[in-house]
Amino acid sequence: MRAPKFWALALGLSLGISPGQAQTPPAIRVECPQPALSRLRRHPVKKGQTLVSIAAQYQLVPESVVNFNPQLKTQAPRPGQILLIPPFNGQRATVPPGGTWQDLAQQYGIRADLLFEINGCQRQPKEVFIPGIAGLTKPPKAANYTGLTQFPLEAAPQLLLDYGWQKDAAGQAFFHSGLDLAAPLGTPVLASADGVVILVSQEGPYGYLVVIDHGNGWQTRYAHLGRFGVPVDQPVRAGTVIGYVGQTGRPDMTPPHLHFEVRSQSPAGWMAQDPKLHLPR
Repeated sequence: MRAPKFWALALGLSLGISPGQAQTPPAIRVECPQPALSRLRRHPVKKGQTLVSIAAQYQLVPESVVNFNPQLKTQAPRPGQILLIPPFNGQRATVPPGGTWQDLAQQYGIRADLLFEINGCQRQPKEVFIPGIAGLTKPPKAANYTGLTQFPLEAAPQLLLDYGWQKDAAGQAFFHSGLDLAAPLGTPVLASADGVVILVSQEGPYGYLVVIDHGNGWQTRYAHLGRFGVPVDQPVRAGTVIGYVGQTGRPDMTPPHLHFEVRSQSPAGWMAQDPKLHLPR
């Protein structure tokens, strides 16, 4: 799915579930997060506070606070001074003219799609947030999640659109956050692992969408459904029918298909992973 302009982020009523009944937990983000640089907080320094104590208050390392307040390189915080506090460890970086997300990924050793989402899916930003400890160490890579035991479609599907950076008909690059798997309308969609249904809703470009939480910071998302097969809060086992293929929302591909995502929780929000790495071989 593409974020606005780049990627979009999918209900029949067989169970009597309507979009108005769906509940959206606060942790779910179905669109691009707000850019990290727009989430800087202002901290007024109090008497007795030190760089170390201020960083600890926000669960940061001191170097990250210094990155956004370079005056602290030569002097200690003063009472009444206003410091900028980043939402998580990292640094600010200027994007060179013509620079791409892939260029930044190569320079800082951080995946281009992670940088893209953390910075609000902007097309050509002049400044970006680079996550990591003091901007010198790489953030931990996503674990090799092997909990998915079932393909989301029973029959082996044709892959219409892969995960990752793609080009549209006009030749413009966009990031696709999942797999588009071809299937006839009405094909049953299956839970890929045991979990709990945490979202059953109509969600903009996703259309009729089901989100399953698998615990330990992992989710799967099933979009463009034609109708639902489960209610919110229902525990499911791998292979449970959770909905049926449709064409709701704003699909990136014309043929009927399931848009399937795997997401992991990070300080920046729920980050898309390549589903192919996590599906059973």
